[in-house]
Amino acid sequence: MTTYAVTGATGHLGALVVENLIERGVPAADVVAVVRTPSKAEALVTRGATVREGDYSRPETLPAALAGVDVLLLVSGSEVGQRVAQHGAVIDAAVAAGVGRIVYTSVLRADTTPLVLAPEHKATEELLRASGIPFTILRNGWYTENYTGRIGEYLSRGVIVGAAGDGRVAAATRADYAAAAVEALVGDGHAGAVYELAGAPFTLKELAAEIAAATGTEVVYSDVTVAELVGILQGAGLDEGTAGFVAALDEATARGDLDASDADLTRLIGRPATLLADAVRAAV
Repeated sequence: MTTYAVTGATGHLGALVVENLIERGVPAADVVAVVRTPSKAEALVTRGATVREGDYSRPETLPAALAGVDVLLLVSGSEVGQRVAQHGAVIDAAVAAGVGRIVYTSVLRADTTPLVLAPEHKATEELLRASGIPFTILRNGWYTENYTGRIGEYLSRGVIVGAAGDGRVAAATRADYAAAAVEALVGDGHAGAVYELAGAPFTLKELAAEIAAATGTEVVYSDVTVAELVGILQGAGLDEGTAGFVAALDEATARGDLDASDADLTRLIGRPATLLADAVRAAV
């Protein structure tokens, strides 16, 4: 039998992948959930998965976590600025453990985009290619939950403030990306593939309209300059660096960095990605 491991398995995406692997018919005993804090993984234990401690920032935990693993999903870390070293530690441990293939969650057009998040993903992809392990790269686009998770905030203010202009965001839900990851893990013919994964695009103005339609509460989009957005974010309590980072993401949206075709995702999951309207309705 093939043993599959998922890192970050108590996170939003990782937990969905573990669940979907089991629902797909992979025996729970063949699913290894690699987590930073095993005490937080009770739900995974209850589901029957094997839970192992594996901390990106503690390389000594990784060899045991990956022992006997055939195919690994390396879910990218969340600590911006630390991820190349963290991912490299996982890749090194996978080499030492004899892992047969690594599936990695990257970002759209990681090797060419000016998106501020891209350099660490590009560097990780380079580490994968240099490792000698067969790989599959899932260049995930934006998550719809980046917006639907803030619906309460948007409703309370009646406005979405941004600097994205008419830029389109080809977002998909975590469930969509999890389904794609499962196919890449268990399906045939994915070794060496690089997939650009994205959903049906929308603008922030269209996001506001969908929230208003789903809730019956007026919500509008207010477009400002990048400099104005930085000032607004700082006024809300963000430090200068964080405010600049967030504003840079809107600037990237306006530039088109978050727009892409949904062809790869549709093909992998065998259906269209979840529509924004459906995601908004589910969230409210």
